[in-house]
Formats: sequence, C-alpha cells, structure tokens
Amino acid sequence: MAQLAAISRERPVLIAGPTASGKSALAMALAARDGRVVVNADALQVYARWQVLTARPDAADMARLPHALYGHVAGDAAYSVGHWLRELAPLLDRPIVIVGGTGLYLTALTSGFATIPDIPETVRMAGDALRQADLAAMIAALDPGTRARLDLANPMRVQRAWEVQEATGRGLASWQDATGAALLPLQQVTPLVFRPDPAVLNARIDQRFDAMIAAGALDEARAALPGWNPALPSSRAIGAAELVAHLRGEMPLSAAIAAAKTATHQYAKRQRTWFRNRMAHWQEFA
Repeated sequence: MAQLAAISRERPVLIAGPTASGKSALAMALAARDGRVVVNADALQVYARWQVLTARPDAADMARLPHALYGHVAGDAAYSVGHWLRELAPLLDRPIVIVGGTGLYLTALTSGFATIPDIPETVRMAGDALRQADLAAMIAALDPGTRARLDLANPMRVQRAWEVQEATGRGLASWQDATGAALLPLQQVTPLVFRPDPAVLNARIDQRFDAMIAAGALDEARAALPGWNPALPSSRAIGAAELVAHLRGEMPLSAAIAAAKTATHQYAKRQRTWFRNRMAHWQEFA
C-alpha cells in the first residue's frame, strides 16, 4: 500500500478516526513494520470490563505486538485526559503509534492541556443530577466565555465544564487559556486521520455490532450489571446502557441492538465533527 510505505518509520505516528473506521488495523500494521508500541487513545478502551463492546484489541493481538494503556482501569474508577497524559509521558522515548477516537486526548497531546484540579465526588454527583434534571439550567450557569466555545449539544462536555466551574470557581475557558506546552507537538509527529463516507461507516458499525453480540458483548454487560451505575465514566461505553436495559427486562434484545447501533451512528457523527473542526491539517488516510 503506497500510503503505508510513505509513513515515516522514525517519527511517532498519531491515528485518529471515528469508530469502526479501520484505525486499529493501520496501527497494528505500523507496529509490525517498525517495532512500535501500539498506544491507546480511546477513553473507553482503558476500562477492563469492556473488551468486546469497545472493540479493544483481543488477547491474540496483545500477545503478538506490544500494546499500552488498554484495559488497565477498574470499571468504577474515574479516568480523564490528565490521567492519560501522565501515563503516556513515560512511553514517549519508545517507537510508538498512538491510535484512538477520543479527539480530546489527541488534541491535548499535540496542543497542550490545562492542568485542572481533580473534581470532588460531591460535585460530580451534583453534576449528574443537574444534567439529568435540567441541562438548560446547567448551560445557563456557565460563564459566557466557556459557553461560547463549548459544544452545547454534548451533555457530558457541558457537565464537565459545569463541574470545573463549580469546583474551582473558575470557568473552563479560563483554564484552557492557561494551557501549558504540548507533550508532543504536532510538528514532531505524523498525524493521520480517517474520514470515511458516513453511509459506508454506518454499515460497518452495524455489521460490527452484530459481531460484538456474537462475540460476547451481552456477557460483558451481564457481568457489569451488579452495581450498574450509569454515572460512571466506564458506563458510557456505546451500547452498554442499551444491553443493560435489555438484561433488566426493559426492552427486547432486538430493540436494544437497534438502539445501540443508532447511538453508535450518533457517536461517530460527533467524532467526525470534532476531527473536521480540530484536525483540519491532519493528513487524511484512506
């Protein structure tokens, strides 16, 4: 493949793209070619409880090539871009390919990240309650600078901004304006992004979710059912809430699968929007 041959063997490679776009296959090919470590940049593939449902590399892939930052976080633990950057830093002296669909991780890595204090659990709980009860009030409470630059259609981003403001007395925009130096500046890497046709991608998503069900995704949801807490970051795995609802008798499996596929289509659309707006200068890979 000409595109693969043209990718630097020396520079760190970053691969972004929506779910089911083929990122992991490219990362594995580069790791095999160059002796790189495959480093995860997906906020949900860090959780131990979701291997099938997040399309995390399986045991055979992990044994064949070195991987890092996959499946190492407990399901009830909080994990943020700050955690990820701290864990990534010691790996930067090795040949690596960083791959994932969490755009915030990749832009924080290449553009810098504001070191915001940890949010107290009491504030997180209050944020969960307010988001579910009155998202409009949560948006209205944000400072104008944060509100102007935030994706207000993303409830989790709104909640994060509200929590930061509530916990620190300072708006998220103010913290972002104090961003420190990038850990890995864009000019030092080969940045690649997948931009697949939406219709083709949605068909892949549907096929892959059917394969996930066949491979045991429902068993993963069943294992997570005791003590299920939708407010946990790990519970945001796409499809998890729908499969849990089925296991609780709230909907038939066919409806849960259909809803999970729709949720995944919507997630992929949000990813494409992020990559279009924040990664316009990244090299497109097809």
